[in-house]
Amino acid sequence: MPICPNCESEYIEGIEVCPDCGYELVEKKQFEEHMIDPEDWISIFETSERYEAQMLKSNLDGAGIESLIIDQKDRNFPAMGDFSLIRLVVKKDDEETARQIIQDIEFNNPSSDEQ
Repeated sequence: MPICPNCESEYIEGIEVCPDCGYELVEKKQFEEHMIDPEDWISIFETSERYEAQMLKSNLDGAGIESLIIDQKDRNFPAMGDFSLIRLVVKKDDEETARQIIQDIEFNNPSSDEQ
């Protein structure tokens, strides 16, 4: 039975992509073999915009740092004023390096409010 590695929703055979979050589905057995222990990960960035987390994830991936985006938004029920957080997490061993990369990015790209 296919399962989404992001939202953990299960689907019937023949479905290949999660309709909720767009991730490619994997077989449940494969998913369970690669379960992630939350104790090994730490949140290093929070935002309300998925694109911000995705851009930082791309930079971390380029530096060889494994990261995950934890998205609490439910796209099934869009609502005004959604205050759900999107978190970028890394393994605890990579926390210091990842925070430095994010700090460097923020320093080199100040927001328009700071200019």
